Amino acid sequence: MDESYIEQCDLLELNALLYAPLRKLEDGHLLVAAADPQDEKLKTLLTVRFQMPIQFVAASDLDITWLVHIKRGEYYVKESVFSLMRKDPEQSGLVTFTDPQLIFIFGAIAIFVSLLFINFVKTAMYSNVLFSVAFFFTILFKLYLSLKGSMAEMNEMVNKDEVKALPENTLPVYTILLPVYKEDKLIRKLIWNLRSLDYPRGKLDVKLLIEEDDDKTLNAVRNLDFPANFETIVVPFHMPKTKPKACNYGLFFCKGEYLAIYDAEDVPDSDQLKKCVVLFRKLPDEFVVLQGALNYFNKNENMLTRMFTLEYTYWFDYMLPGLMSLDIPIPLGGTSNHFKFDKLMELGGWDPFNVTEDADLGVRVFEKGFKVGVVNSTTLEEANNEPFNWIRQRSRWIKGYMQTTLVHMRNPARLIRRIGWRGFLGFNFFIAGTSITFLLYPILLSFLLLYSIVKLTFVTALFPDWILYIATFNLVAGNTLMIYVNMLSVFKRRYYELILFAALNPLYWIMHSIAAYKGLWQLIYKPFYWEKTNHGLTKVSSSANQANAAEPVAAH
Repeated sequence: MDESYIEQCDLLELNALLYAPLRKLEDGHLLVAAADPQDEKLKTLLTVRFQMPIQFVAASDLDITWLVHIKRGEYYVKESVFSLMRKDPEQSGLVTFTDPQLIFIFGAIAIFVSLLFINFVKTAMYSNVLFSVAFFFTILFKLYLSLKGSMAEMNEMVNKDEVKALPENTLPVYTILLPVYKEDKLIRKLIWNLRSLDYPRGKLDVKLLIEEDDDKTLNAVRNLDFPANFETIVVPFHMPKTKPKACNYGLFFCKGEYLAIYDAEDVPDSDQLKKCVVLFRKLPDEFVVLQGALNYFNKNENMLTRMFTLEYTYWFDYMLPGLMSLDIPIPLGGTSNHFKFDKLMELGGWDPFNVTEDADLGVRVFEKGFKVGVVNSTTLEEANNEPFNWIRQRSRWIKGYMQTTLVHMRNPARLIRRIGWRGFLGFNFFIAGTSITFLLYPILLSFLLLYSIVKLTFVTALFPDWILYIATFNLVAGNTLMIYVNMLSVFKRRYYELILFAALNPLYWIMHSIAAYKGLWQLIYKPFYWEKTNHGLTKVSSSANQANAAEPVAAH
């Protein structure tokens, strides 16, 4: 094989048109492997491109994809890592802190320390007020979003009659990307879950993305009999070893008009793909992404899974619809994202250096003038049932929110021009504010405990009563509002057995704060490290709970 010919071809085109140039024959023809040797349009295209006659040799789709992967895999993976950085460096998280940001951060620290030396008491007083007010208003904003989400008339929702009326011969090819890493125990279940999707087999293009050094998952895959529409893509080794890098690599092999992302443990509603097709066709063209709701099949397994379920329920059933109703950037969830493939490519795919690539892409969608919709379909996942595993996962999420804030706040004036003042303020309250709130919470809680319970002399001497009253009110009111929001979340899905557990939210937030400080440490020392979440720990069967999963009730 003469690789000089394949190097002249566009990577996406090779897989979309299913051909691979091999070598020049002695009679002057270029030998090309093609899935359809009778394709005269392709023959004409290649004749013009290579300025020589073309001779096709028949090859299967998988053989062509495999050949292209073997010969061009290293180039593909470098494109997956550096393409966004090359095309739009200000949108890439490769550089964690820019020079202006470092100057601002160290300048602010220097000013704060100087003020402490000049007047320690007043600086501590007003800092306390500032922190507690910021904490309270961030919580108040989330309450406002939740109320907007509960009242919003979700005119983008798709009903069952619309799904039934969808002619199957008009359905487009739908690509599903399944990025997995060390998920050998879940592969068999994953295949079974996706087989339940109500979509024509011949129009499903499923790509299982496995890292080259993931021997356990690769060995598990070799022992399975995959459906014909499943294809295993081995991602060549390249740092960073992140989910978005694997997904970017998978983009080069996609055949679908639409594309969905699922995780290894996901159990999507059977009609989710059809609902997204209907909704994409109903909504204006600027809607390029749809986010499905996420919830948990093991919600009642233990205390942690109950708290996690409350959190996810108000997040996806209330806050995201609230963001959409206010036209504020929506941070996507890590799974059940549905894209228009051509627009995803236009956006540059995912940032491989951002460990919450989903949230980052959701903001980038708005910056580019597109919109995110919310579809009334649920994907059930496995809620973390083990505290240390939960902290690993949550520290990555919070670190990613910090990364996303740093990337998109490199040029605040430009961000305002692109998404407007409302979007700008919403982004900072929701994305930046989430991380800041978790970092502030233990500080404010400590002062409250020292003042109201321990009655330490230095605290009462340092802060006047009015300062401590403000801090106490903001902390208590903030926690009360979050308890209320968590209680509110049970009604759409009728999870009434969870309502009293919302009172434990202040304790749940302590876990968030631990994860936030771990995420902050990693942001400084290991910004691109992907903290692996272990799945398959639950003893609850996903199939036993899928039939009982309540669909959210629309507001009227």
